[in-house]
Amino acid sequence: MMTVDEIFAEDGRNSPAERSLPWEESRNGTVVVVEPKPHWASDMVAFRLTDRAWCYYADWCANGSGARFFDHPETRGDDVMMKARAMISRELADGLWAAR
Repeated sequence: MMTVDEIFAEDGRNSPAERSLPWEESRNGTVVVVEPKPHWASDMVAFRLTDRAWCYYADWCANGSGARFFDHPETRGDDVMMKARAMISRELADGLWAAR
């Protein structure tokens, strides 16, 4: 049986465009959680870890902590990561993941 951390580590070995789970990135003291791009989106988004703010991933890649962040009334990066970890935990409990 795989663990949640092993699943996140395995997904993290993919290029950003091929990842299906969120991941953390840090630049100049700013930490964000990058949400993978859904099939219909033109770009991924990055949420500040502890603030309710987001920016486009391309802007984050180009400007790091100088990226233009927008307020988001409901979501912090920590929220994105907790929801993904809870989803994987439920799937593990349901037996949907097996060691490779």
